[in-house]
Amino acid sequence: MATLKEFEEALREQGMHMALALLQRLRERDRATRSARPARRLTGQKMTPDLARSILELHASTGMTQQEIAFKVGVNQGRVNEVIKHGKWLTDDPQAPEAIARDKAKARMLSEPKARSRRQKAEARERPVRAKKPAPQGELLLGDP
Repeated sequence: MATLKEFEEALREQGMHMALALLQRLRERDRATRSARPARRLTGQKMTPDLARSILELHASTGMTQQEIAFKVGVNQGRVNEVIKHGKWLTDDPQAPEAIARDKAKARMLSEPKARSRRQKAEARERPVRAKKPAPQGELLLGDP
């Protein structure tokens, strides 16, 4: 089975411009009707018992997906899954496993030096590696001087 990208490349190779135009219109229509936008970085809210209860309420009373709930309340989908499937974050207990893990992660973030951004890593990969100049070597002459 071919992927959509492979299908598009095959259409392009065959010169089927009308089919490519139709495919582009379908993509634009799908993007316009999506209920959840393409992934974007959110400034996550701190999980609280109130927020966990509102997630459960949205899950029970609407037909929203976990991703849609996550966008609505401002957390990532993994947190929504933890609340719905495992009942996490429903109490304000500082000794709960999720609270301990959060505190450890915060401490780790404060103690570690800041990592390079994705852009910096990509730029480092794009820079050409300079070849070292060969060390000077002696000349060897063949024949009579």
